Amino acid sequence: MPLNSVNTNVGAMVALQNLAATQNDLSSTQARINTGLKIASAKDNGAIWAIAQNQRSTSQSLNAVKDSLQRASSTVDVALSAGESVSDLLLQMKEKALAASDVTLDTNSRTALNDDFKSLRDQIAKVVANADFNGANMVKASGDQIQALANSDGSSVISVAAQDLSLGGSALSGIGATASIGTQTLANSMISTVDSAITSVSTALAKLGTGSKALQSHVTFVGKLQDTLDAGIGNLVDADLAKESAKLQALQTKQQLGIQALAIANQSSSILLSLFR
Repeated sequence: MPLNSVNTNVGAMVALQNLAATQNDLSSTQARINTGLKIASAKDNGAIWAIAQNQRSTSQSLNAVKDSLQRASSTVDVALSAGESVSDLLLQMKEKALAASDVTLDTNSRTALNDDFKSLRDQIAKVVANADFNGANMVKASGDQIQALANSDGSSVISVAAQDLSLGGSALSGIGATASIGTQTLANSMISTVDSAITSVSTALAKLGTGSKALQSHVTFVGKLQDTLDAGIGNLVDADLAKESAKLQALQTKQQLGIQALAIANQSSSILLSLFR
């Protein structure tokens, strides 16, 4: 190839190639600064992008897990509130039954105590019937067992069993919808019956409380796990903006020098004119 030619300008071609390479690097650096990502798509680094995308899938799936756990926790908390109300009502019913067991009571006093007792009994039924959250009631007869998602692929769940606190149910087996303390004999019998119900309700509440605590603990764990996954994704794909900023300034300088080098190379052909003067 001739050294001095008006047809082929080797210097200009080299300068243009270098300028194009600098421009490509500059575009990549600007994209990293704009997005904050060093790997924004599969073409940047297919293997790392695939790993990050899989971890994003897991992290986003954990949002559904947290929602499920929080719904379950709210349902159990409603059941706990209802159970505590039932327990308080039973304490009052025991007081009424004990008062009615007094053989010296007159008829009017016994009737008044019985009316109070039946009012408390009916209030238990109302509390249990209204202990719904999101369509689930854990304390009614044949109540709803709660199952919350525990992991990102749905293969594990956390279950909290229902507790029957309805009148005549497993916990209140001796206190039916028609229970009363209208006589001294009924009142005496009801004392031990209510005592047994109080113990059973306390046991049921302990189980619900354990389930609620397990759900809350898992919500906390899932939140920490999600944060760890997000940090790991960032380690894989996030750009070091301080480094990219320094690189951007260097490339901008290099681009300006490349433009000047191309301009100088383009002048070489005109220099040949001086040979013909």
